[in-house]
Amino acid sequence: MKAEIITIGDEILIGQIIDTNSAFLASELNKIGIAVHQISSIEDKRSHILTALKEASQRAEIVLITGGLGPTRDDVTKSSLCAYFEDELTENKEVLQHIEQLFEKYIETPISDLNRRQALVPSQAEVLFNKYGTAPGMLLRKDGVMYISLPGVPFEMKELVKNEVLPRLQQEFKRPVILHKTVITYGLGESAIAEKISDWEDQLPENIKCAYLPNFGKVRIRLTAIGDNEEHLQNSIASLFTDLHQLIGDIIVGYEDDEPVEIQIGRLLSSAKQTIATAESCTGGRIANLLATPPGASVYYKGSVVSYATAIKEEILKIPSELIEKHSVVSAEVAEAMARNVRLILKTDFAIATTGNAGPAKGDSDAEIGTVFIGIATPEGVYSKKFIFGNHREKVIGKAVHKSMELILSEILKFANA
Repeated sequence: MKAEIITIGDEILIGQIIDTNSAFLASELNKIGIAVHQISSIEDKRSHILTALKEASQRAEIVLITGGLGPTRDDVTKSSLCAYFEDELTENKEVLQHIEQLFEKYIETPISDLNRRQALVPSQAEVLFNKYGTAPGMLLRKDGVMYISLPGVPFEMKELVKNEVLPRLQQEFKRPVILHKTVITYGLGESAIAEKISDWEDQLPENIKCAYLPNFGKVRIRLTAIGDNEEHLQNSIASLFTDLHQLIGDIIVGYEDDEPVEIQIGRLLSSAKQTIATAESCTGGRIANLLATPPGASVYYKGSVVSYATAIKEEILKIPSELIEKHSVVSAEVAEAMARNVRLILKTDFAIATTGNAGPAKGDSDAEIGTVFIGIATPEGVYSKKFIFGNHREKVIGKAVHKSMELILSEILKFANA
């Protein structure tokens, strides 16, 4: 079962927005055993859309399209679909009623004929109800290929996929089992790991593939297995990772769940009715952004002090100036004081603190560029760790964020398993 994704929009091609829709679609399709073999981004131009649809139909049984469904002239997806399917646009009364209700209830601007045109869909299309927006999803078929057109607005597209698209695909298509399992390593680069496990990799079964995913100081190794028997695939992957532990067990720090680390942290804290706070200097609020992203984060995440300037560390976090003068603003002592104090100020169970030199200038410290101290406060005490993350600013910040999340997850798990 092969699928292809086509994203439509000049804003993607000029780098004005990042195409997150394709990543979401590919992940959701993969979970139900549908493999995405190609992703294409094209401009809002009829000739390009028609060519992309024709070429995709020769490679895939399912073609998903996102974007180009707005009411303005630059959005030509619906008219292009009519040309491809030799069809015409007709007004869908249910969609029109929904649009009018949205304007009446939520939008101050009076509804216009342009807005009402959103209710026009190809006559052959099965309408997929979009309860959050004015552009409906559309499902069409031609020569054994299913085409699904979705709005480009991410939250609208995601709800349509979960509520309308995936149930239809699961009901209609027989799909294989696709399993992924990823181990996280820290301490060796991708090429060094590959040399150590080359024999192990050479002996992998044909239906199991290995991939390396390096990112800011850690390397993830993913095994992907495809087959018909889920239990057999799970046992095969488990056995292979047992063998892998014998080769590089000293650098394996854990396994990556389907959930991102911030979701894991939130779930564990919520379950234990525990809370967390952050005090960030060199990471500039990026850890706070991660922790605050999951829905319901206010239950466990109490807040952050982004103490980028030394004065803020002293005035808000109450770090004694004498401590900073003695040890430097980039030091284990300051990182620990930041973590300890933000935990006390915000009355939480856990806290993360970061202080370091990300570059390009050294700022208020003489510490080597790339030096980062991460402080962790728990109900049992405070500690810090020193890292040298290199000399590229974005790399240093990214590594500091990843390592902070890894360290705090480890601490939270200790309490959860106690």
